[in-house]
Amino acid sequence: MADLFSAYTLKGVTLRNRIGMSPMTMFQSTDGLMDDFHLMYLGARASGGFGLVFPEQVAITPEGRSSVACAGIYDDSQIPGLARVASMITKMGAVPALQLGHTGRKGSGVPPFTDDRSGRIQYQLAPDHPDGWECVSPSAVPYGGKYNYPVHELSKAEIQGLYRAYARAAERALEAGFQWLEMHFAHGYLGASFFSPLSNHRTDEYGGSVENRSRFLIEALDAVREVWPERFPLTVRLGCDDHNPEGIHFDDALTTICAMKQHGLDLADISLGLNTDDIQNPPFNEVGFMVERAARIKREMQVPVATSWNLGAPQYADQLIREGSIDVVLLGRPALANPHWPVWAARELGYADPFSLLPQDWGWCLSNYRGHGSSIGWPEVVATARP
Repeated sequence: MADLFSAYTLKGVTLRNRIGMSPMTMFQSTDGLMDDFHLMYLGARASGGFGLVFPEQVAITPEGRSSVACAGIYDDSQIPGLARVASMITKMGAVPALQLGHTGRKGSGVPPFTDDRSGRIQYQLAPDHPDGWECVSPSAVPYGGKYNYPVHELSKAEIQGLYRAYARAAERALEAGFQWLEMHFAHGYLGASFFSPLSNHRTDEYGGSVENRSRFLIEALDAVREVWPERFPLTVRLGCDDHNPEGIHFDDALTTICAMKQHGLDLADISLGLNTDDIQNPPFNEVGFMVERAARIKREMQVPVATSWNLGAPQYADQLIREGSIDVVLLGRPALANPHWPVWAARELGYADPFSLLPQDWGWCLSNYRGHGSSIGWPEVVATARP
């Protein structure tokens, strides 16, 4: 029976366990470049035992970033920094993964922990601000609320240009050494806004029916599939529910995942649509609230699945893998809080040698020269080791 620490093979890639670090935006880039910060931050999670490590979502165009402080993959100058990160993740025993995205209506922003010097939080900059730009969308419908500047409706020619940008970004990811590629179609970003009737009011072949609203997603997937090697996984993070009666419904996601499977999708990463702040019965404080949807996709569509959102309790994460509900557990905030979460989880679950998840040199040292029970800052293991 598979468990949280069993290996997982998808296509030609094998993860050492079922634990992945989810992409988390850090607002630490200049000109879209990754630097020593990213090398430190992501290398620490790989050395801490994660099987799959994502940097933050990387933008396929400059205007696809959340802010000017976010990472990109739209220029060849960004490849060396990405390559350093991928190399470090690989050296530390994890699989380097990359998430391609475009923030659409939620771009031209500022880091969420900054203000406008008056104590008021500012989320989005005006298009004429030196660090701002005009955001794009399937329709000229602003997100609303904290993102309320006018947006530009994409023409069909501009849509085709985005497909080329996706494909070129995938080529750069391959050149940089990444072995797992995910396309971000959730969280109110561009792919999600095409998918949701809240933001997509088009009357051409990209709007209306669920088949039309998913056309952008599938054609972008096709563009990447043409250049991304078959031996490496190609996955999608799909927003499957807007929690709003006028938005995405889960049946839409089932239809679209079925179609994506026919176009080369290898795994579905299930998340929220977040195309509006008007969320009814928000689930954010519920443990594992995406698991039931992910499990249904796995069962009915016969597609491997991953998900995130409140899965940071080791016993629960292990249970999900043992039950076969999902194939990979993705952790965001738990990974930020504890770069050695897998080692901690292994101890909590009673594995005999949790330090074997660390790089060989210090894992060996911690396993063999413990000294006093609490001298290295870890409580003594009292659980019975599993056979």
